[in-house]
Amino acid sequence: MSESIWSYVTPGIPDELFERLPGIPMSKCETRLLIIGQLRLNTDSVLWDIGAGTGTIPIETGLLCPNGKIVAIERDEDVAGLIAKNCRKFGVDNVEIKVGSAPECLTGLTAQPDRICIEGGRSVSAILEYCWERLKSDGRAIATTNSLEGLYAISESFAKLQARNVEVVQSSVNRLETRGNRQVFAAVSPMFIISGEKI
Repeated sequence: MSESIWSYVTPGIPDELFERLPGIPMSKCETRLLIIGQLRLNTDSVLWDIGAGTGTIPIETGLLCPNGKIVAIERDEDVAGLIAKNCRKFGVDNVEIKVGSAPECLTGLTAQPDRICIEGGRSVSAILEYCWERLKSDGRAIATTNSLEGLYAISESFAKLQARNVEVVQSSVNRLETRGNRQVFAAVSPMFIISGEKI
């Protein structure tokens, strides 16, 4: 890990430290902290992050799980290149990047996950159901959405899969921002974070 970039053991890397591409989503710092908290990681966790975007979750969890393995799944090659660039920037070397659309691209993965994070995908229900079959017993899966329809689909999938200890959290965060000569509180887009355990 580069001392000059992020020398702390706690997560919460400021958003502006990540390399970005226009139009590519990024989990904001405060929302990222909630997601990581819901994952309940161990130092040797194997995490599949589907819809990894800018790579903020793989990088934060890669730093938290030095003996673990993080698999970042992203369907766009340019975005996968961005994740690789951010991994190099933060000195994270335990992230494997897989390019392809889930769930089809997941068939070749050999590392069985004990944690799954679904941040995107065309069919969240199909992705969750496929991943659930691969998830270790006592593993945790979380999925995020910013829509009511997504919340319903994910909740329905967890019920179908008989997930236990299902939790739903909605983020509500405001940041102080400077706009012109004034400082105002601006809302960070709210996100539903749904988690469940495989017994």
